[in-house]
Amino acid sequence: MSDWIGLAIIGGIVLSAVVALWWLSRPYEVSVEEFEKRAAEAPSLLSAGFVGLQKILDPATAKAVAAQEDFKEGRFDSKQAKGDGDEAGDGEESSRH
Repeated sequence: MSDWIGLAIIGGIVLSAVVALWWLSRPYEVSVEEFEKRAAEAPSLLSAGFVGLQKILDPATAKAVAAQEDFKEGRFDSKQAKGDGDEAGDGEESSRH
């Protein structure tokens, strides 16, 4: 008799797990604006994990991430602000004409 009770408990646990997974996986309506807002707010957990792993494996990645954040915020170093003269139109070609 106790075998049947144990089997019923295990079956109930499995059945409730299946129902819970079905309930969690059901689709829901999201407007285009809400989707774009969520996509732009923050990187996904997976991409954040990959960036963290890349920082550990490659130390230069930490500097690159910091530089990208500075660039997004509008900050850059003084050498970039002054310019280094490598742009088109600078130098000898502009004096030839």
